[in-house]
Amino acid sequence: MSAAKLLLVEDDPALSELLEYRFSKEGYQVRSTADGDEAILLAREEAPDLVILDWMIEGTSGIEVCRRLRRDKDTAHVPIIMLTARETEDDRVRGLETGADDYLTKPFSPRELLARIGAVMRRIRPALAGETIGVGDLVLDPVAHKVQRGGESLHLGPTEYRLLKFFMESPGRVFSRNQLLDGVWGTGSDIELRTVDVHIRRLRKAITIGDMSDPIRTVRSAGYSLEA
Repeated sequence: MSAAKLLLVEDDPALSELLEYRFSKEGYQVRSTADGDEAILLAREEAPDLVILDWMIEGTSGIEVCRRLRRDKDTAHVPIIMLTARETEDDRVRGLETGADDYLTKPFSPRELLARIGAVMRRIRPALAGETIGVGDLVLDPVAHKVQRGGESLHLGPTEYRLLKFFMESPGRVFSRNQLLDGVWGTGSDIELRTVDVHIRRLRKAITIGDMSDPIRTVRSAGYSLEA
């Protein structure tokens, strides 16, 4: 299996050098920049497997970089771990609402950051490698485009399949309707938000068989998530 590609966006030269060394030692391929605008260009040039993004950087701010990566269909699915010296709850919430998958407050130990990166990579690696993805009793084969639940084959339409795969790549994460629209239909789509609800209902009907529970959770005023 090829080494995972990390994009490090950090403007502290000493910290950047330390993290690059530790990431490389762990077998990751690392590209780094101190500039937010360059980070966006690098991510669009070759989508990384994961972004480590400092909030306070040169050029475009980290929070805006995160927002733009989430809006681009080529990087919308890339996990983002945000680094920041900001400690207030409002700042953490803002970072997560913008699209960050995890949040680490400075100062932190490289060991903790590596542990968090490892947790994210274990989650997404099956999808990257074309291997089956399992969440609970759901199993999705991205090569054969087949889905099973409890060993029984499910019949999903193309959109419902893409929607389920998107959920299964980030189990437990709550996605807004806009995020689902961008991630499944692509940015710039003229599909209406209510269409997302229609396909969620179809997906629920397709994967809830017999007396099995509905694994898709509706989060009031937030969106939907697939229970891990």
